[in-house]
Amino acid sequence: MRGYQLTFLTQQSRQHGGLPLGEWLLQEARKLGIRGATLFVAAEGFGHDGKLHSAHFFELSDQPIEVTMALSAADVERILTRLREEGINVFFIKTPIEYGMSGEN
Repeated sequence: MRGYQLTFLTQQSRQHGGLPLGEWLLQEARKLGIRGATLFVAAEGFGHDGKLHSAHFFELSDQPIEVTMALSAADVERILTRLREEGINVFFIKTPIEYGMSGEN
């Protein structure tokens, strides 16, 4: 199948609806019927403002988070529409991909 890899980049400290934004994205994707998403945590990174974000031994709130999904074009529009409806402004990368299961023809 052809579609898109949609990757969201944020920090552990960002919240929406009483949840960390990464967790909210996972739950919202599931509610929308999206068939899979993965949340990754990183040791450190920096954003568009040049500020270093990292996980410290005693404080993880600034830890970089990545949520990745393989989606059809329609699913991309549904999740991006949902973010606009919720007023969420989060950086994303949208890359054209081919995806499927290794056992399928």
